[in-house]
Amino acid sequence: MKKARDFFFLATILRSSSFLTLLRPTPQMEDISERYCFKPILRWNPQVEDYFVRAYGPDHFSRISQALTRPSCYSCVRVNTLKSTPDAVIEKLLAILKEKGDVNSTNNVNLSKTDANCNSQSLHNCGKAASEQDGVTNTFKESFHSSSISKCQFPGLDYVLFVRGSGPHKIDYGYADGIPPKEVIVSRKCAEAVLRGAQVFVPGVMACSAHVEKGDVVAVSVAVEQPSADGGWGIGITRGTVMQGLQTDPYYFQRSGLYIGQGKAMMSRSGIFRITQGVAVDICSRVYQLPSFHDVLEGEIFLQNLPSIVTAHALDPQKGERILDMCAAPGGKTTAIAILMKDEGEIVAVDRSHNKVLDIQKLAVEMGLSCITTYKLDALKAVRRRNECDAASNLSCCDDINGMQSSNPVMLQVQKTALEGLTADEALNGSGRKNIRRMRNGPGRNQSIGGRVENSKGFSPNSFDRVLLDAPCSALGLRPRLFAGEETIESLRNHGKYQRRMFDQAVQLVRPGGVIVYSTCTINPGENEALVRYALDTYKFLSLAPQHPRIGGPGLVGHFEFPDGYIEEWLQPGEEELVQRFDPSSSLDTIGFFIAKFIVGSKDP
Repeated sequence: MKKARDFFFLATILRSSSFLTLLRPTPQMEDISERYCFKPILRWNPQVEDYFVRAYGPDHFSRISQALTRPSCYSCVRVNTLKSTPDAVIEKLLAILKEKGDVNSTNNVNLSKTDANCNSQSLHNCGKAASEQDGVTNTFKESFHSSSISKCQFPGLDYVLFVRGSGPHKIDYGYADGIPPKEVIVSRKCAEAVLRGAQVFVPGVMACSAHVEKGDVVAVSVAVEQPSADGGWGIGITRGTVMQGLQTDPYYFQRSGLYIGQGKAMMSRSGIFRITQGVAVDICSRVYQLPSFHDVLEGEIFLQNLPSIVTAHALDPQKGERILDMCAAPGGKTTAIAILMKDEGEIVAVDRSHNKVLDIQKLAVEMGLSCITTYKLDALKAVRRRNECDAASNLSCCDDINGMQSSNPVMLQVQKTALEGLTADEALNGSGRKNIRRMRNGPGRNQSIGGRVENSKGFSPNSFDRVLLDAPCSALGLRPRLFAGEETIESLRNHGKYQRRMFDQAVQLVRPGGVIVYSTCTINPGENEALVRYALDTYKFLSLAPQHPRIGGPGLVGHFEFPDGYIEEWLQPGEEELVQRFDPSSSLDTIGFFIAKFIVGSKDP
């Protein structure tokens, strides 16, 4: 009997939380605060890091790397001035944010003292930069004291709104008595979306603690790629892994300082890994608090980075012009250009992806824009071959009409009228014939807006007044970014080669006296300044032109010599002030971005 009582007493001790705490390795208090926080360090390929250090200097590049790991302290909203006004949108947004509880809300988290003035100071400096360059009266700081939403103070951009965010916040993750909180580990891309204001969706969850049930409060951390045995990078976590909160858990030490928020589990652990969609964790406390604009005022506003909006202004589109957006998806710059033109003229927006072209169409319809024509087309094949140009120029109205086999004289006159004034591009791309068929037979079921994508064989040389080439790039200026190791020196140089081929197409398509604007969302000078150098050296009839408004900083002057002896030439003295380089570590607090504007002179030899 005594042995039974002793056994029962021992079992009670072993089951007690205090005894389990003694068995569990307990970090020191200072280690807990260092673990359950957000202090990411951006990992780069060593050769790429050396390249950037030599381009920017070690201190400057360190600041850039740090800035890339966090989102901007504000969201930038472009108002569709053809449908609404900035004042009306501000009133609506304030009401929506108040209803959601997002206005000046910190969600029971504490703002870090070191960054408590991040929002107002960054925006104040942003306005100050504009004042210094353009003589604009600086009212940024005052406007943000009175409201979480304010109009942009840069010249000509008063239809752009800044919505203030906050962060970084310190979050109490509930570590108590040596027992860690229940935890959900998400992928790096999921975490970057969460830092921008998204929820944790099921596909983004990699692993979580045992016994997570619906309604449980969980800490959310991120598994970032690590060096692998084959010399590359990877995530050594199998989806569905059970975390015990011990140092033997996968990525236990690598996740230190990579906690991005706290939320409520919307389903049990088994549910998270059984289904394929839905919200897994509703984030209640965020390291960075940015209002969500998902499905908010569709057609009236568009969430867009400030440099992208400036790019549309740099193009300086005019009413009645024919403009080409070579890599148009998802349509933000396309619609910005259309609104600047008051929807008068023609914008040809192309992308090589069928679904992305549909996205452009959907956005154009949503914003009520009719001047945008979309095609599925690879920008590397944007210029039509000579024999196709000759065939298009020889196309006659009679041939088209006869091909329709119409016996109705009235319809023949309508068809002829429909074809008159069509360009060779429109005729060869099928616009004329398809429009005639629609008039004769009525719209088919596939002609509903956003449901059909036209293919294009390219366009005639010198057929556009202005061309925007927002080129596919390494995207090393996008933020927040928690990993950058995938890019190598070779891949960066390949990006540059690809962009030069696209630029060659753009040069052929714009008419003499026209404009080309080239832009990227990367900090890589090989895709920015080196492209400008290539353009000016290859095409003597091109010249850099001033941009308005000028908000970004100067470009990089000089060159870089690679280990294989290849010399990458950048800008020459005097050219740096004619481009705009947006530095993510500057007081503007934007993404990394680059804009160059070229005037096309006479192409005659």
